[in-house]
Amino acid sequence: IGATLMGEVGKAGMLTQAFDGAIELPEDRLSLLFDLADGGAGTNAADLPDDTQICNCNGVSKGDIVACVHAGASSLGEVIAKTRAGKGCGSCKGLVADIVACAAGGALAADPSADWYVPCIPMTKAELIAAIRERDLRAVSQVFAALAADGVEDAGAKMPLASLLRTIWGPDWVDERGALFINDRVHANIQRDGTFSVVPQMKGGVTTPDQLRRIADVADKYQVPLVKVTGGQRIDLLGIRKEDLPKVWGDLDMPSGYAYGKSMRTVKTCVGSDFCRYGLGDSTALGIALEERFQGLETPAKLKLAVAGCPRNCSEALCKDFGVVSVGDDRWEIYVGGAAGAHIRKGDLLATVESSEAVLELAGRFIQYYREDAKWLERTYTWVPRLGLEHLQAILVRDEEGAVAGLDERMAVAVEGYRDPWQERTEPKSPAQFVSSLPLLPLPQVPVR
Repeated sequence: IGATLMGEVGKAGMLTQAFDGAIELPEDRLSLLFDLADGGAGTNAADLPDDTQICNCNGVSKGDIVACVHAGASSLGEVIAKTRAGKGCGSCKGLVADIVACAAGGALAADPSADWYVPCIPMTKAELIAAIRERDLRAVSQVFAALAADGVEDAGAKMPLASLLRTIWGPDWVDERGALFINDRVHANIQRDGTFSVVPQMKGGVTTPDQLRRIADVADKYQVPLVKVTGGQRIDLLGIRKEDLPKVWGDLDMPSGYAYGKSMRTVKTCVGSDFCRYGLGDSTALGIALEERFQGLETPAKLKLAVAGCPRNCSEALCKDFGVVSVGDDRWEIYVGGAAGAHIRKGDLLATVESSEAVLELAGRFIQYYREDAKWLERTYTWVPRLGLEHLQAILVRDEEGAVAGLDERMAVAVEGYRDPWQERTEPKSPAQFVSSLPLLPLPQVPVR
């Protein structure tokens, strides 16, 4: 009928599929929850019917995965590339791996490219960063020419390489528009009808009556069909035409909120000690300080932060990529690797620090280490457990490898190079940046019955 899993939740994917497919219960029902001595995860995967949909994002069934293996796919990465199973939210990847292992009969080859930053360049991220710095490569096309096999460009590698170059060189990278996704080219989120959404920055979720009036005026002037308060304590204007984006940004006269990028997003806060009788620390001021320092930083995947003024956790700091909780007397607990989306994970306690300034320092080190080490699109809720909390504490808190000074220095350079992308409204990067290539067609009206 249902299940609540606490602690090890590796069976969640299998149980979900078993419930959806109404499979027969095994004789030993404990095997649904535990890997018993006489059978592993593959046994459960083998019990699923071939028509069971494994990847809901891309509509891939178990039969599709098995057929791919039988057709000659020799590694998990190859199966994912060919079937697209696991390329959506990623929550099914564990079950996909079980099915692939089962279908291969234990003969699955190790994927040599699993540790490469991009498939077309046989280097880990650290090796690739070193090669880019050594050769002074500042454009995606230069990286392909120098490091890819025969200099051949790979369309799927352009976005991660562009992100890496921005991380390494900041504003001094060579911006090739064709290497960027549409969201990054126009600094707004594209919607399914071809319009865009704009989210102005509200530091720490704080706004003013003047800002609210401007947002309302812009919504009226450009006939914005939907104005939405977001979960990150921002106000989203949805349904804006591409050619109107620069004018909207100019009328708002507010910085970009980065809701579209693989970057540092928002710092969510509660009202803290000034306006809450339970508040132990000024969470709003610390949240604003974090956002002002790290705004817009390029990261391997989106990065969400929060500050809570007490352990009641009203700003949900315990399930953010980087969360801060006041425990009184300007002492703050720092949690990392939390998640509250397709994956649910409580953050790990990285450290307890004695001042707001110490929070900013440790935040900078954590974010910079994540920028330099994590795989493309790897959220912190995967990266933190992959490296291990003890390893992160050794590197970032105890400085056992002497890395802190370098992380601080590189983060300072990155912060110094911040530029508000909405300033491109006066100097477009290309003639087509804010010109619609196709006429926008209204969505068909479906009669209500």
